[in-house]
Amino acid sequence: MKGMKTNLNRSASIIPDTKQAIIDESRRSFSEYGYLGVSMSDIAKKLHITKAALYYHFSGKAEIYETVLDEVFSELNSRLNEAMDETPIDRRLHRVIGTYLEFGRKEKNLIKALVLKLSPGNDHLSRHIAEWRKRIALRIRSVVESVSADGESFGQVDGGLLTSMLTGMMDGLLLEHSFLGKKTDLEKMSDQIVSALFSTMRRNHRALPHV
Repeated sequence: MKGMKTNLNRSASIIPDTKQAIIDESRRSFSEYGYLGVSMSDIAKKLHITKAALYYHFSGKAEIYETVLDEVFSELNSRLNEAMDETPIDRRLHRVIGTYLEFGRKEKNLIKALVLKLSPGNDHLSRHIAEWRKRIALRIRSVVESVSADGESFGQVDGGLLTSMLTGMMDGLLLEHSFLGKKTDLEKMSDQIVSALFSTMRRNHRALPHV
């Protein structure tokens, strides 16, 4: 009886580790090859386990991918939250941009799914990606609006439009890096994006009618 309890405890401690190992390996594979470029067999081979062991923990590849997306985008969201605490305020946007670009360069195809709103042939996953896209955009928008409201009067400039411009610039650079394999200087890139964004903000503000 005592030996049976020991075996049960040992099994209980192995299962969570196996599940996390699956998530970790799947994250690396999906980031490198994308959703369609990875199979359950690929993941099992990487971990030296059977496909049955994968199905013990997950119903299929879609559930693994969704779990990986939640882990990745939660991590990105957390890092963006940390960037929002940056002071002085004029460095806040730099840090947000740098955080987004660095994360995107590291995660490759996972961030590409967010950028392109890729549909991997699964409506549920497509909606899940779209929801994360909205959440990340809202986080970036709050930073853009806090920075634009500080010091100079850009209050009439639409925050949603500025956020779209910013994410568009960052996403374009990430795609260029991913497809062309170009080297990137994140600090220089952040400076250029901030300069372009604020130049547009000032130009649009001067063009607005003032009463």
